Amino acid sequence: MSSGLDYFKEVYGAVPGWVEKMHVYRPDALDHYTNLRSAIMGEGLLSGKEKDLLLVGINAARCYERSMVYHTKGAIGGGATIPELIEYLLIAYRHGGLMALQTGIQSVKYALSLKGLPEGQMPYGVCNEHVLSYFLSILEEEDAWFVSNILKAPEELQDDLLLVSGVVSAKMKSLLMVGINSTALRGMEAGQWMERARSTGSTEGELAEVALLCLLTAGIPAWFEASDSLREGGGYHSHRL
Repeated sequence: MSSGLDYFKEVYGAVPGWVEKMHVYRPDALDHYTNLRSAIMGEGLLSGKEKDLLLVGINAARCYERSMVYHTKGAIGGGATIPELIEYLLIAYRHGGLMALQTGIQSVKYALSLKGLPEGQMPYGVCNEHVLSYFLSILEEEDAWFVSNILKAPEELQDDLLLVSGVVSAKMKSLLMVGINSTALRGMEAGQWMERARSTGSTEGELAEVALLCLLTAGIPAWFEASDSLREGGGYHSHRL
């Protein structure tokens, strides 16, 4: 088995069909892609768990369930909790609306199955109140306070409440919004969210790692949009490497 096939077997537990086909047609391309993915997804200024969670949120926002599910598995394998996952998905909903929320429910359902937990009573229809109530029903009481506060808030205040620190920090939520707007090729909005992320403590290196995640999941145009707002001279110095 080639190093590329070995890598994806280790990551996913089995070699996905799309990887096998790349190996058949262009094994050299698979090796290059494997090296790129390994470099981007490895522990850096952001942890592997944080990167997988960001990609769950980014792909939920663009309603791309297939990639979202892959990274749900990675996030749970990296130690992510259900409350963390739910908060990332609520940020995706803030951008992508009900379709993103409907996609995100599949991530929660899959994560519960990976943890051997019951999925509970799935929401009847997809609306803000029903889905938040569903999330409350599967959370332990001590973890439910953030979602409960969102559910109680008037609709016009919910967006602001979503972006404050809960189980997930305001910094990571801002980084997710950078990623969501970059993959949507909305460079101006991505730049605005970079400024907000900086104000919550994000470094230029962390912002660059998010931009590279966008490249990995949505191609080089996403990097173009994100890189426009990266500051030169930020460098890359990981305390984890």
